Amino acid sequence: MTREFKLYRKQLHFKFKAGTSRGYYTTRDCYFLTIEENGEIKGIGECSPLPGLSAEFSDKKSFEAKLEAFTARANFDKNFNLSVLKNESSILFAFESALLHEDRKSFLLFNNAFTKGTTPININGLIWMGDYETMRKRIIAKIHDGFKCIKVKIGAIDFAKEIDLLKLIRSEFAEKDLTLRVDANGAFSPDEALTKLNELAKYDIHSIEQPIKAGQYDSLCQICKESPIPVALDEELIGINDSRKKEKLLEQIKPSFIVLKPTLHGGLKSTIEWIKLAQSYEIGYWITSALESSIGLNVIAQFTGSLNLSNHQGLGTGRLFDDNLDFPALKLNGEQMTFDSSALDKVNLKEFLS
Repeated sequence: MTREFKLYRKQLHFKFKAGTSRGYYTTRDCYFLTIEENGEIKGIGECSPLPGLSAEFSDKKSFEAKLEAFTARANFDKNFNLSVLKNESSILFAFESALLHEDRKSFLLFNNAFTKGTTPININGLIWMGDYETMRKRIIAKIHDGFKCIKVKIGAIDFAKEIDLLKLIRSEFAEKDLTLRVDANGAFSPDEALTKLNELAKYDIHSIEQPIKAGQYDSLCQICKESPIPVALDEELIGINDSRKKEKLLEQIKPSFIVLKPTLHGGLKSTIEWIKLAQSYEIGYWITSALESSIGLNVIAQFTGSLNLSNHQGLGTGRLFDDNLDFPALKLNGEQMTFDSSALDKVNLKEFLS
């Protein structure tokens, strides 16, 4: 019986131009690592780094070469250990996922109340950037769909227009009825950040993700200390894979929250380490997908279900693509994500990977 790791590449297409302050996404390059025996898939994991964000990704050609090299090494080196992937976040997540799938012999990876179908995961409604009218319609649609927590990406259109959008939301929905998060993706300059945060604070904002670009520690420390809105770190955590450096970052910056993405933040094991450190410093957290296909989202959702979190998670990206893998076990009804294990046998991997 021959067991081997294999790679598959697939490009997914967004249903719309997905805008952030860093630009727009129209396609998504995904890589899938399988464990196969005699042509039968025994395990699968997704490796989908985000160009411009993932620390292990410099350019497509060199990344693919690195991914192929690690895959080949896993096949010929009997002592291959995942520790060598410590700084290869998305690749490590793919290996962790594939090995977990192989071990469980099923897409049912975690045993918890979510995967048993008894406890749903509440997710936030994500509002991608666009022109004012497009964003207004998206916000109204999410609220009408039953979302009690909305996350609005800001920093790409005129700030006054973004304020108008938040004013529109708060004119109809009070803080007790709707939680409002914003994500700047590092769009503010350090000099203007506090001024803008004071303006945003008028609209009862729950939190702001990454107000300034990562790596500006002194400025970020000041902002976290003086901001009238709780600050959540996201991009700031990327590439920080050493335990002591993680602790130093949280101790020094003292954010209110951290936003964890296994694909970007070192895989599942590293995410658990971030969580334990955050808890020790009384820092809140939630889990977010990073534009993975259904394969990666399944792992992240089931993992999140094991954490017994009551706040809203960022797992609503599964419907972004025209050509995503049909994964009927994950269901979305308004803001509630549920899991139906009886639908796992309907997943057609071979057709998706072909």
